[in-house]
Amino acid sequence: MSITVTGRKMPVTDALREYAEEKIGHSMKVMDIHPLDAEVVLLAEKNPANPNPAVCEVTLRTKGHIIRVEESEEDMYAAIDVAAAKVVRQMRKYKTRVIDRKIRASIEAVASQPAAADGTDLDELMDELAGEDEIVRVKEIEFVPMTEEEALINIDLLGHDFFAFTDRDTNLVNVLYRRDDGGYGLLRQVD
Repeated sequence: MSITVTGRKMPVTDALREYAEEKIGHSMKVMDIHPLDAEVVLLAEKNPANPNPAVCEVTLRTKGHIIRVEESEEDMYAAIDVAAAKVVRQMRKYKTRVIDRKIRASIEAVASQPAAADGTDLDELMDELAGEDEIVRVKEIEFVPMTEEEALINIDLLGHDFFAFTDRDTNLVNVLYRRDDGGYGLLRQVD
């Protein structure tokens, strides 16, 4: 388990670094998932109109899955606390939905008949775009075929508003997105 703490457009003091490592590290130890690496990015927004200028972004990587949390608060210590609590919730969701489901599926497969491998290794789709009309980050990803249910799990784990994936049955690209009025929408590619 490794934790990397960095600052974006701000210096990270030793006290702040130790606090972030302690809080996020404790959250990671609670679920006991291995291997697990964490990147913590601290950002202080300079806009005086923003009521929550302290931002804590946490990205966890484990066994082909990525769990991402971003929280804003009035001060950096509060942002770290809220992000650590959300990390525990996301990891619990990951453990119950992904790991436990795989264990149940493997037990059922052994009990009945051999099942095909389901290729659930996923890369992070896209990080945030910032700035005005400027692409500030480009990521190359490999689309792994998956079902709509697996895509729903991944959009929740990443915390993004959308998730692009290749449908396992049709081999076409689909985009799953979170609707403002609740629920999800699905954009399907036409044959």
